[in-house]
This record gives sequence, C-alpha cells and structure tokens, in this order.
Amino acid sequence: MRGAIPFAIAHEIPWYLAYPLAASLNALAAPLCWIFLSTAHKFFMTLADKGVFRWYKVLFARFVEKARGKLRVPVEKWGWLGVAVFVAIPLPITGAWTGTLGAWVLGLNKGRTMAAVSIGVFSAGAIVTLVVMLGLKAFSLFIRQV
Repeated sequence: MRGAIPFAIAHEIPWYLAYPLAASLNALAAPLCWIFLSTAHKFFMTLADKGVFRWYKVLFARFVEKARGKLRVPVEKWGWLGVAVFVAIPLPITGAWTGTLGAWVLGLNKGRTMAAVSIGVFSAGAIVTLVVMLGLKAFSLFIRQV
C-alpha cells in the first residue's frame, strides 16, 4: 500500500481518490490474514506434522518469531492500540500482514485486531500521502513554469 499512493499520485490520480482506495484495500489484508491463520494454516500444520510440508512449519516458525519480537513491546505497553501504532509506522515489515500475524500470535481479540490494523493502515496512508504531497510541493519550488 505504501507504494500505491505515490504511484497513483505520480500518474496524476488525485490524492483524495488514491488515499482512501489504497488504504481500504490494504486494510482488507487483516481479515484475509486472519482467515488464512484460522483455516489454511491449521491444515498446513497438520500436513507438516505428518511430514508432508516440513518446510512450512520451519518457515512459519521463523516468521512468527520475527513478528512476535517486533510486536511484543508495543502490545504489552499499549494493548491493542500498540498494534495500531506498529502498523501506522510506514516502514517495511510494519504493515497490516505483520500486525495481524503478531496480534494473532499474541492472542489478541479478532475484532480489536481488525480495528487496530485499520487505524494503523489509514494512519500510515495519511503519513505517506502527506510526505508525497509535501515532497511534490517542495520539488515544484525548483521547477520553473513556462
């Protein structure tokens, strides 16, 4: 999502259309991730226990440890609002997927997780939109209109 807003603005799509569309679509990552974790993940782990998908169990364990390590401190300090703050930071690996996975691993409520991820996604989208718009305005100071 963080790349969608600058891309849309660069292609002359107005920010007031690009921001809500990109943020809304990114917010859909949380329920999709939660559905995967509550259904397909259990199926894959069952197969991994039987020896079919051993690689999945190893890969998922690594990913879970990274997510748990990054999200544990904000969640312990601020609860579900910590997930929102974590997702709102517009940096790689702090988005909706990692926030949802971390909340799931830490046993947070599904409804609060969806709300927190949505708050975080819309906040990150606003930050990115502001940076892009201010950057474009600042850059226009160096361009002479003919």
